[in-house]
Amino acid sequence: MIMKRIAMAMASTVLFAVPVMASGHDHHDGASSELVADAFIANERKTLAKTTNEKGFGPQSPRDIDARAGNNQRAFNAAPPSTVMSLCNIHFHKNAEHKAKDFSVYAGNGDGDGYLSGYKYSGKLNKAELKPIKTAVCNAHHGKGALLSGDTIEVHYVYSTAQITPGPTLGSCLSKAINNPQLRVETQVYVLVNDKKALDFKDVTRFEKTKGGLYQALGIPSDTGAPVQYAGSTTGPGYNKKGSPFQVTWSIRPYVAKVNIATVGTWCKKNVFNEDHGHGVRNLVQNLDLLSAIK
Repeated sequence: MIMKRIAMAMASTVLFAVPVMASGHDHHDGASSELVADAFIANERKTLAKTTNEKGFGPQSPRDIDARAGNNQRAFNAAPPSTVMSLCNIHFHKNAEHKAKDFSVYAGNGDGDGYLSGYKYSGKLNKAELKPIKTAVCNAHHGKGALLSGDTIEVHYVYSTAQITPGPTLGSCLSKAINNPQLRVETQVYVLVNDKKALDFKDVTRFEKTKGGLYQALGIPSDTGAPVQYAGSTTGPGYNKKGSPFQVTWSIRPYVAKVNIATVGTWCKKNVFNEDHGHGVRNLVQNLDLLSAIK
C-alpha cells in the first residue's frame, strides 16, 4: 500500500500520464484559457512562498542556471552519475522550464495552466528553418502541446537508481524493491527547425540496455556545453502554488541544439513513454529560500 501511494504521488508530479519531472499537473483549478496578467503570476509566487515557509521543503525547480545563489540548506545527497543509474522515462515541455543565456526569451505569462509560458531559444533562425510543415506535430491533449517550427522544447531524460524498465510516467522510475530511489534528470533544450539535416529526434531519444543491466540514453548531444548540476525537485505547473516534496538532481546543458521538427512529430505518434504532446511548465522559481546554491 505504501509503494502504491508513493507511485500515485510521484505520477501526479508529472502529469502525463505524465512522464516525469515534469509536472504536478498540466492544469490548475480555476485557470482560464486566456493569457493571465502579471498579477496572476505574482499571486502564485506569493502563495508558493506562504505554503512552503518554514515547512521544511527542499530546493525547488526550475531555475535560472546562470544565477547560482540559493539559501535552501535542506540536506540533499546528489544522485550518482547517470552512467550508473537506469533511464526510466523521457518526456518534454513546450518551451524551456529552466532559463539560461541561450534560452532566455520569456514566452509570456501563459494561460495559467502552464502553457504558453517558459523560455524560448535566444538565437536566430533563418526563413527556411522557420517554414511551417504540412502536418500537425504533437497536437494531442486538446492541441495545447502542439508544436510549430521555431518552437523550443526542454527534454527530460529521467534516471533512477531503482531496477526498472523505461516507460510512461514517474511510476516507471520506481520499483517494489526500492520505494525511494534517487532521481537524476539529464536535460537538453532543443529548438525545432524545418531542416532534414538537423538532429533526428529518434536518435536523440534512443536508448539501450547495457551488459550491466542498466538502461542508458545514447543520443544526448555532447556539444551543448558542460552540464550545470544542482539540487532541485520535480517540476510542472501543479507546483506553482505548493512545494514539490521530491528531491531531484538536475544536470542542465546550457546551449540549445537544433532538431528536425518532423522527426519530433513522428516520435509523438509512437514511443514507449506514451508521450504525444509537450507538457506545461512551472513558473521559474526565484525565491532564494527555495533554491540551492549552485557550486
